[in-house]
Amino acid sequence: MKVRVLVAEDNEVFRLGTTSLIATQSDLEVAGEARDGAEAITLYQRLLPDVVVLDLRMPVMDGTQATAALCKLDPPARVLVLTHYDGTEEVTDALRAGALGYLPKDSPGAELLAAIRAVASGRHQLPSFIAGRLVDSLMQPVLTSRERQVLNCLSEGLSNRELAASLGIAHRSATTYVSQIIAKLNAKSRTEAVAIAHRRGLVRRP
Repeated sequence: MKVRVLVAEDNEVFRLGTTSLIATQSDLEVAGEARDGAEAITLYQRLLPDVVVLDLRMPVMDGTQATAALCKLDPPARVLVLTHYDGTEEVTDALRAGALGYLPKDSPGAELLAAIRAVASGRHQLPSFIAGRLVDSLMQPVLTSRERQVLNCLSEGLSNRELAASLGIAHRSATTYVSQIIAKLNAKSRTEAVAIAHRRGLVRRP
């Protein structure tokens, strides 16, 4: 039987390219197409595909949120996430959420097809260049959701008072969060913390 693949991607050109590639394979078929994570979940429940190929960055519900929802809905769900970005933290979050594989969007078509087949068989699929970085990332202290919000404010250049006002927290709390973030990222300053955060994909580039 053919492996049935649901493709969730908000970029129409890339989505069509992916589905067209899958359609050329005798052992694969496109089960459906979604334009965001929420639509992917709805279609998954109706179509029950063997593999879901998800873009990490989509409107309404991103790939990591959709992966977590799919794996909660159906623990055996097999998800492969794709992204144009190489932020290790985003990939780590997706794997923690239950994704079996990750692939950069600029990977050759043959690699994408191989990854789909690997995930369909229940195997983890990660490019060798990022595997070591993911191990390092998994060993790093995890930032709380509030600390990530503060970190995003720091990346926008806000002062402690400005980020406190932006998040509706006390100035003293903002200062404490900033200190905790610097310590967790093993940075020497706010600027270095933001630079590390960008390298690890903890904050999104504009």
